[in-house]
Amino acid sequence: MKVACVGGGPAGLYLSILLKRQDPSHEVTVHERNPEGSTYGWGVTYWQGLLDRLRACDPESARAIEEHSVRWTQGVAHVGDLATRQPGDEGHGIGRHRLLEILAARARALGVRLEFESEVNAGNLPDADLVVAGDGVHSALRTRHAEDFGAELTPGRNSYVWLGTTKVFDSFTFAFVETGHGWIWCYGYPFSDEQSTCVIECAPETLAGLGLDRADEGDRLARLEKLFAHILDGHPLIGRPAADGGTQWLTFRTLTNRAWYRGNLVLLGDAAHTTHYSIGAGTTLALEDAIALADALRESPGLPQALARYQQERKSALLSQQSAARYSAQWYENLTRYIHLPPEHMFALLGQRHSPLLPYVPPQLYYRLDRAAGRMEALRRLKRWLGPKLARGAHTRVLTSRK
Repeated sequence: MKVACVGGGPAGLYLSILLKRQDPSHEVTVHERNPEGSTYGWGVTYWQGLLDRLRACDPESARAIEEHSVRWTQGVAHVGDLATRQPGDEGHGIGRHRLLEILAARARALGVRLEFESEVNAGNLPDADLVVAGDGVHSALRTRHAEDFGAELTPGRNSYVWLGTTKVFDSFTFAFVETGHGWIWCYGYPFSDEQSTCVIECAPETLAGLGLDRADEGDRLARLEKLFAHILDGHPLIGRPAADGGTQWLTFRTLTNRAWYRGNLVLLGDAAHTTHYSIGAGTTLALEDAIALADALRESPGLPQALARYQQERKSALLSQQSAARYSAQWYENLTRYIHLPPEHMFALLGQRHSPLLPYVPPQLYYRLDRAAGRMEALRRLKRWLGPKLARGAHTRVLTSRK
C-alpha cells in the first residue's frame, strides 16, 4: 500500500511507524509543511495506560518515550492563601519537541520517508492509495470537503494562553488567583528536568479588565509572573518566539465530525476531533487514533471496510472522553459556583469536575455524595456508571496554609 500522511505531528508519525512495522513493503511518506525541529509547543501529558499500549505496539519507541519523560503522583491546588496536596494516578510529561524527535527517528529507521517544508492541500493531493489528514484542527484537507465530513467547531467561553517556565513543578499544579476583575488560574506540570508547561486561563471579562488582551508580550508576561509568583518561585514565564507569531490568547474550540473519511481520505488526531486541554488527553487520543487505524488496515479485507471500522471504533471510544472534556471545561467556566466553598470541598469538586451530575447538584450535596462513595460500594458502582473519573475513590485531603 502507498500511504501519504499529511502532517508531521505525533499521530501521523506514529501511524507511519505502525504501518511499516506491519509490512515493510508499505510505501509511507509523511509530509510536514514546517521545517524539521520548528514545532511550537511545550510539554504534553499522558498516563500509564497509554504507555502500556505504546509498549505493545512498538516497544522501541515506547522505551525512548518513557526514558525522556518525567513523572508525578500527586496534585497540588492553591486557592488564595491555602493549598492542598493529594495523591493521584501516575502522570507523565514529555516535551513536544522531544516526542516528535523520537517518533521521527524511529520512522526513518523503519524506512518511512519524511518530507519537511512540503505543503499539501486539496489541490495537490499526493498520488497514494490512502491519504491521511493529520494536519490539525485547521486541516486544509478537511476544510476542502467540510460538507462531506460534517465538521462542527463549538467555541468555549474562556480565554487561555500556553506558556513555558523554568520552574520545574514536582506535581500537577493548579493555582487560582482572585483579582479585582475576577479569577485567573493556571495548570502547571513538568515535562523535563529543566522546564514545565504553564497554561493560564480566565474569563473574557477578566482578561479585558486586567488589560492582558492589550498588553505587549513583555508586559503581559511580567503581569502574569506577578500574579503567579507564589508558585513560580522567581522563575520566568516563557512565551512563543516573535518569529513564530508571538504568544496569543486563544479561545478553545471543540471540533467534531459527522464522518471521518471520504473516499481514500481519512482524518486523524486534531483534524478529526479536539477535547478541552483541561483533561490533558489530546496527544493520547491522537496516538490511539493511529493505533486504531493501523489495526483496521491490517485486519480488514479492503480499504473501505477498514476506514468504516476505524470511524466506528474511534467515534464510540471518544464518547466518554468528549463528555469528560465538556464537563471539565464547563466547571472552569462556572468557577465562581465552587471557588468560595470550604477549601477541602472545593478541592474535592475540582477532582470530580468531569461528572455529569456536578452542574445540577448543589455543590455541598455533591461533596457529601463523593465522600460517602469512598466508603459505600453501591455508590462506587453508581459513580463508575456515571462516567470517567467518577470511579476514583475520595482521597484524603490535607489542608495547609501557604507561607
